[in-house]
Amino acid sequence: MAGIGDLLLATPALRALRESYPQARIDLLVTPDSAGILNGWDAINHTIVLDKYLFDHPRQILNNPRALLRLKELWQTLRSGRYDAVLLLHHLTLPFGRLKHQLLMRATGARWRVGLDNGHGWFLNVRVKDDGFGALHEAEYAMAVAEAAGATVRDKKLYLPLSEGDRQQARRLVYGEDNAHEVRRPLIAMHPGSGSYSIARRWPPERFAQLADTLHADFGGELLLVGGPEEKELHEHIISQMQSSMPVRSLSGKGNIKTTAAVLELVDLFVGNDAGVMHIAAAVGAPTVAIFSLTNHKAWGPYTGEPDSKRATVVRLNLPCMPCFYTGHQLGTPEGCSVHDCIAMLGVDPVATAARRMLKATYALKGQ
Repeated sequence: MAGIGDLLLATPALRALRESYPQARIDLLVTPDSAGILNGWDAINHTIVLDKYLFDHPRQILNNPRALLRLKELWQTLRSGRYDAVLLLHHLTLPFGRLKHQLLMRATGARWRVGLDNGHGWFLNVRVKDDGFGALHEAEYAMAVAEAAGATVRDKKLYLPLSEGDRQQARRLVYGEDNAHEVRRPLIAMHPGSGSYSIARRWPPERFAQLADTLHADFGGELLLVGGPEEKELHEHIISQMQSSMPVRSLSGKGNIKTTAAVLELVDLFVGNDAGVMHIAAAVGAPTVAIFSLTNHKAWGPYTGEPDSKRATVVRLNLPCMPCFYTGHQLGTPEGCSVHDCIAMLGVDPVATAARRMLKATYALKGQ
């Protein structure tokens, strides 16, 4: 698995495998940024970590021969696992990626090699038809692979294990030590970042500021800006642009990713770009408004596992060029085109409308 979003969207498939094969040993091969997010979940026995981004292009290996030693160690680890089956939850999109996936699957020595086939899956012996990005949601594709391995899917909700320690730290961040901070409701979280892979997905920070002011005028409340330490300046820019008296705090770099998840359990609304934090919000049940632009929302939108759920919605334009990233059987361009109309032309009003609808529904559910 790759990033945090990938791993969370795979949790319904992993749950189905554990329920169908309760005595099995189920191991995950993940990248460092998502390595600990499922720690504490009894569906997983062991996590193997590989920084796949060191091997995204052949020249990276040629320029760093020591990387081959890591691959040798990984090969030995996978071979010693004596796996009966190996499941690949990625699309076979790029030629070098297909080579990597084939080598990893062969390394396990597993009898059954299960995965998505878009016409390049000749090395698989249990194939699930891949109709392209967005034909199914990525969570649904993962569940289809699990079903091909004999699992029965009963629960489609995402899962993120949180400890009482995670929740205590989150409460301290939100309410202060000894609950000294009186939070004004609604408590709204926003994530204006997107990770470094594709910053073109970011809605302009000025519009996040305008959205906060708009929601404060309608509902009052308090704002939390969430994200990693690298997003601190982004948060500061938004705070400097806000015109209202809305209380606002940046939680940039405060706590780990599980602390952020526990914080999002406490909020009345989450608004964010297409990024891992958006999937975390959906996984913990936060009412979620997701802003999409060049990315395929049918593939990567917030996933609740519930038909016609009103707890998550996507706001996007409907331009003929959209999406240009993860479309059909192609990766597309992570940074999109030169003008970025899909994000530049998305104003505050449609996002505010979706946020108002979500907040009203949240308060209706709470009987307020």
